[in-house]
Amino acid sequence: MSEIYKALAEGYEKLAVAYRKLAESEPVTEAVPDKQEAPAPVTVSIEDVRAVLASKTQAGKRKEVKELLLKYDSGKLSGVKPEDYAALLADAEAL
Repeated sequence: MSEIYKALAEGYEKLAVAYRKLAESEPVTEAVPDKQEAPAPVTVSIEDVRAVLASKTQAGKRKEVKELLLKYDSGKLSGVKPEDYAALLADAEAL
C-alpha cells in the first residue's frame, strides 16, 4: 500500500514541477471580450401571459385583469399587440 502512496506523491511532484515551469514561461493574460454581448431579448408568448392572467382571475382579480387588458387597447388578450406582451406580463405579475 505504501508503494501506491509513493507513486501518487511522485506524480504530484511531477505535476508541480510542470506547473511551475509553465507559470514561469508564459505570462498570464486575462481574456477580455472584444464586445460586450447584449443579453438576448426575452420573448414572451401569449401563452405565458394567458397563464398569469388566468391565475390572477382565479385569485379573484377579474376586474383588475380586465382593466389591464383595456390599458393595452383591448378588452381581450387576443387584441393585445405581441410587442406589449412583456409589459402586460409585468403588470399582471404585479397585481
